[in-house]
Amino acid sequence: MAISAKRTMGRSKLKVVADRGYFSGPEIRACDLNGISAYVPKPLTSASRKKGLFTKADFIYVAKSDTYRCPAGERAIHRFTTVEHDLNLRVYWPSACPRCHLKERCSPSDYRRIRRWEHENALEVMQRRLDRKPDAMTIRRSTVEHVFGTLKHWMGPAHFLTRTLKRVSTEMSLQVLAYNL
Repeated sequence: MAISAKRTMGRSKLKVVADRGYFSGPEIRACDLNGISAYVPKPLTSASRKKGLFTKADFIYVAKSDTYRCPAGERAIHRFTTVEHDLNLRVYWPSACPRCHLKERCSPSDYRRIRRWEHENALEVMQRRLDRKPDAMTIRRSTVEHVFGTLKHWMGPAHFLTRTLKRVSTEMSLQVLAYNL
């Protein structure tokens, strides 16, 4: 959507803001490659955090040596590369896991494995952008959520009165036109 918007607007650079439901590594990278600065927070879906365990965010990537530093200070080295969901992932783990004093807070498995997407640096750059502009999501909420809340209120609990994509698209277009969007 951002690439289409940039093309339609005829801009050489564009900044886009989306909520965490639109977080997709490949799409964020595509934005970067097309001169679009994306601001999309990572979803908070870590099962480890819910279990009281360390998350990937607790492991620090050291680009110079292509290793991770775990919360216990051990080095997690690259072990192999795999493909999951069409993404090339590098897998790391420390050798010290079985005798680690933080093992119970880290992983129920023998070794804590950390996966890193081959283009994860694009996500890290975006996160730094978000960190430098903490009000970006507040501005998005105040400008966008009200509009969608109003449209949902107008449409009622049934949302769309019609069926099929063509008719629903027409109905939505009329709602947006009525709102003067």
